[in-house]
Amino acid sequence: DYFLLLPEGCVCDILSFTSPKDVVISSAISRGFNSAAESDFIWVKFLPDDYEAIISRYVSPRIYPSKKELYFSLCDFPVLMDGGKLSFSLDKKTGKKCFMISARELAISWGVDTPWYWEWISHPDSRFSEVAHLKGVSWLDIRGTIGTQILSKRTKYVVYLVFKLAKDHDGLEIANAFVRFVNRVSDKEAEERASVVSLVGKRVRRRKRNVKRPRKRVDGWMEIELGNFINDTGDDGDVEARLMEITRLHGKGGLIVQGIEFRPE
Repeated sequence: DYFLLLPEGCVCDILSFTSPKDVVISSAISRGFNSAAESDFIWVKFLPDDYEAIISRYVSPRIYPSKKELYFSLCDFPVLMDGGKLSFSLDKKTGKKCFMISARELAISWGVDTPWYWEWISHPDSRFSEVAHLKGVSWLDIRGTIGTQILSKRTKYVVYLVFKLAKDHDGLEIANAFVRFVNRVSDKEAEERASVVSLVGKRVRRRKRNVKRPRKRVDGWMEIELGNFINDTGDDGDVEARLMEITRLHGKGGLIVQGIEFRPE
């Protein structure tokens, strides 16, 4: 194990140019990497440049004895920010930033002061204090917006609606979804390129295109892809993700929305 002959500072430099996954693997196969792999010097390189500013926005501040523990805690346990309106975590393999916008921060048509259409309830499996429960509408339209400046740069993001279905759900077989840069792409242009999704997961085809179906997450919720985009330098303004069914005006109900998640591919 020739790495045992190298100064620890040199080994730290080597590891800092790899990835979190490579550091863990290297420490498992070489004793020369063991102590270096615990160094704050390495793990602070994998944390976002603005991690201290993000920590200052936590709902419940936490103290971690090392940067490595901070890194893996953020990978495994999303934290709430900005008064519980947003959750933040890291992708374990890359250290890229992940955000979920709570249902309360989404623009939901008929979702405010209309309890006969949407109701706001607590849910034991939600990371947020409230989720949105669709009781019944004919016009389904949900939008979530985030600024590109807070996302990881030079990163491809995929956007998901995170939801569950009530036992009595109805009318959620087909909807349209898209993601757009607000300042560069109009609603009309985005709608023309919208993908077709099925929240209930049926294998159907429409307009000669495959319909996207949901999948179950580790946390027990379902997610369905709304679209994707590349965040280059973080100066493209706001990105909007939208789910809608506003053409087939039949009854829709039984959708429980936790939020919209922006996650590195």
